[in-house]
Amino acid sequence: MLEVSGIRIPLSALDGSDARELAACRRALARKLRVGEKDLAAVTRRRRSIDARRRGDVQLTFTLRAELTGGAAAERALLARLAKRRAEKNVRVVDERTYGFPARVARRDAARPVVVGAGCAGLFCALSLARAGLEPLLVERGDDAARRGEAVARHNETGELDPESNIQFGVGGAGTFSDGKLQTGTKSPAHRLILETFVAAGAQREILWDAKPHVGSDVLPRVVTDIVRQIEEAGGEVRCRCRMTDVDVTGGEVRGVTLSTTRDDGTVVEERVSADCLVLCCGHSARDVFELLRERGVPMERKTFAMGVRIEHLQASVDRALYGEAAGHPALGAAPYSLSCHLPSGRSAFSFCMCPGGYVVSAASEPGGVCTNGMSLSDRAGANANSGLLANVFPEDLPGDDVLAGVELQRACERAAFAAGGGAYVAPTQLVGDFLAGVPSSAGGDVVPTYPRGVAWGNVGPCLPDYVAQTLREAIPVLGRKLRGFDATDAVLTGVETRSSSPVRVTRGDDGQSVGVRGLWPVGEGAGYAGGIMSAATDGILAAEKIVAAYAAR
Repeated sequence: MLEVSGIRIPLSALDGSDARELAACRRALARKLRVGEKDLAAVTRRRRSIDARRRGDVQLTFTLRAELTGGAAAERALLARLAKRRAEKNVRVVDERTYGFPARVARRDAARPVVVGAGCAGLFCALSLARAGLEPLLVERGDDAARRGEAVARHNETGELDPESNIQFGVGGAGTFSDGKLQTGTKSPAHRLILETFVAAGAQREILWDAKPHVGSDVLPRVVTDIVRQIEEAGGEVRCRCRMTDVDVTGGEVRGVTLSTTRDDGTVVEERVSADCLVLCCGHSARDVFELLRERGVPMERKTFAMGVRIEHLQASVDRALYGEAAGHPALGAAPYSLSCHLPSGRSAFSFCMCPGGYVVSAASEPGGVCTNGMSLSDRAGANANSGLLANVFPEDLPGDDVLAGVELQRACERAAFAAGGGAYVAPTQLVGDFLAGVPSSAGGDVVPTYPRGVAWGNVGPCLPDYVAQTLREAIPVLGRKLRGFDATDAVLTGVETRSSSPVRVTRGDDGQSVGVRGLWPVGEGAGYAGGIMSAATDGILAAEKIVAAYAAR
């Protein structure tokens, strides 16, 4: 099979339909290889990206794979001809062998692994373990995707918060309600496997080749539901509304866990489960788990995290800033951006979890605290673009020596935002121009805030540490020079965003286990080893591979 990169297709050849795009790719590939289209037995897209470096000439760039009708012999002959003409640049032969889940092993009499947390790390770890024959028990404190969606809708409509099932907790984890962005800055052979698993579970096929793939928060619930089905069909067990309330650590080893399950009738069942393999995929908001680990002497350390606000602009303005006259072309969709800057103060600010055509959401998981995040639906058709606008909080910024000082800072900011909004999870909101001038806002402009619980115009700065607010003030004009209109005075800031990443790391060794407790496997974003859906899912798969190897060696 041949792989050809750098295939550029102008927008004039596209109309936004998949059929037109694939036909244009086939024609362009035939021209590149100097063969007839009839000589191409199959053409598939491996990567698609938007080249908008010249706003007057926006194009789509593809990496394509093709089989020739004449098979491998024809491919070798074609490569020889291209080499003679010095036209073989960006053309290579590839092997289609793929990375797969771990092979099956015998569990024998060993206790089954217990996986805590059904976010992306926990789902992919449990799926890997189940397909390896280890019959894992996956426990999730929140609801399944359908009931979780009902809890989120009820919170948005009434202000009633379920601390156990919300945008942070439930099957799929926080990623389910944050657009389902699958792009990552890391590289791993597991990435293709993860994408293919999503597609097999019902996600759009285009995530297999889109350079910035996303699923959408309207599609993700049924995708994660299907992954749960796959885990159960492979021999695993999944329990929702099931919290880990204690860990038995004896002699520096995990011996078991205590689980508290809430049944449909409201009764609570406590159970101790023997386990010498506990995979901790609790997510960055499981503060009670961090407190439990501290009580049980599990080694943890502070780590850098980030806090700030959500910033909203009209999506049409972002489209024009990035695509010029091509803005609105159906082949482009809503434009995303990614911004960062390093300031003379030595601090940095950056955009995070940018949601084109999206909505700011209420991401609270504790009573009396306002926390925001962002999401988009699969069509990204909302009027606004939103992104986290964040500044780093370093371990040395925190007082004292408590390993959970970062958690307490997050909590303090969320409570301050709750008070500033006047209660009922209304969020404090401010215009960018007023934020930069240091004066409260009394009303908005053309950008209508999308936060579902309503907003209270005022001042978001006092809800954040002074160094965070000041970093954002210094950064906004700098980022405005990178993306025209980013610093528009009528852009909207909604506070606060505190849960971009975990403020602690559950330290682990090269073998993947806790440095102080054998049998405890800290995995994913909450444990401090990932930063998004793809990296967390990858961490879950890699942990499963090590666990499978350990079971095989018993």
